[in-house]
Amino acid sequence: MSRSRFVPDAVAVLPWRVIGLVLAIGLFGQVVLFSAAGGSLRPWALGQGIRFFVLLGAALALSRVREDVWRKGALPVYGLIVVALLAVELLGKVSGGSQRWLDLGVIRLQPSEFMKPAIVLACARFYEMLPIGELRRLSGTLPAAALIGIPAALVMLQPDLGTALMICASGATVMFLAGIPLRLFIGGAALLAVAAPLAVNHLLHGYQRNRVLIFLDPESDPLGTGYHISQSKIAIGSGGIWGKGFLQGTQSHLDYLPEGHTDFVFATMAEEWGLVGGCLLILAFLLVIRWGLEVAQAAEGRFARLTAAGLATTIFFYVAINLSMVMGLAPVVGIPLPLVSFGSSAQLTVLLSLGILMSIDRQNRRRQRW
Repeated sequence: MSRSRFVPDAVAVLPWRVIGLVLAIGLFGQVVLFSAAGGSLRPWALGQGIRFFVLLGAALALSRVREDVWRKGALPVYGLIVVALLAVELLGKVSGGSQRWLDLGVIRLQPSEFMKPAIVLACARFYEMLPIGELRRLSGTLPAAALIGIPAALVMLQPDLGTALMICASGATVMFLAGIPLRLFIGGAALLAVAAPLAVNHLLHGYQRNRVLIFLDPESDPLGTGYHISQSKIAIGSGGIWGKGFLQGTQSHLDYLPEGHTDFVFATMAEEWGLVGGCLLILAFLLVIRWGLEVAQAAEGRFARLTAAGLATTIFFYVAINLSMVMGLAPVVGIPLPLVSFGSSAQLTVLLSLGILMSIDRQNRRRQRW
């Protein structure tokens, strides 16, 4: 008998292999957090697990949303999030020296997290509406640059350098995939290289400037600004090929490794699970990202292709920037490892992105059946 007689179509069309990979990454993240807490579900693993399954359920629900809904809602949702970012500047909750949250009583909302997928949807919608002949003109670049620049500037005021970089990277990726001439990106990169020293010295806050500069030589201040990177390298290196074993890490358990449950959770994991564990985790992320790019390739409309490719690369930027941070290959900019690091922000963004990707994939499968 065919499987369709026993499994409803709504369930059968879901990409269960990818869902299995996401479940494996999320559950492994809870194992790592359990170990980081010294073998306890509290204070990190239990809450992380509850949020993960709730948000995964929300992603599966979003997969039922039609592609037309994302298309029509892209620009209005973008506008609402920009208004929310302005409200953060006026009414936002200050925590840890940063003003990033709106306190709504029952929940504290961080609008900048919603902007990461929203900027992809907005740019994809813009380029879907733009005539192909306008791509090589200013009308094909300046409006998109404004769409990206406005929320990035508002996020920098919070201040949140990592999220601002993610917004810029995701938006620029959609611009590139839409067909903006390469010479404009080369010119922009050259302009950025010239302006970078001025930005570092005059626009960044003191702690942000120190993070950028210490990245070039972390050993110059191993007990100060370079402490995070130095201890992270020690933790990763001490894990060797196979790792020290579950619950046997010393850098995190003896509190040598700061933020071992958030931004530097990969170092905590690598110390106990070694090179093998780290490579398997990276492979799982790469398979999820590859699936997202395959969804983009199979999509029919311009909006769907740009959205799927943009969301897949957003997940890639999360993973690539975090791994570069913990290995000392990039400045520490506060980007967590999605589905593994403790916290709801990256979980929310990645699972929301996966929900939209599954929605587009469902549309692709329906079209192929017809």
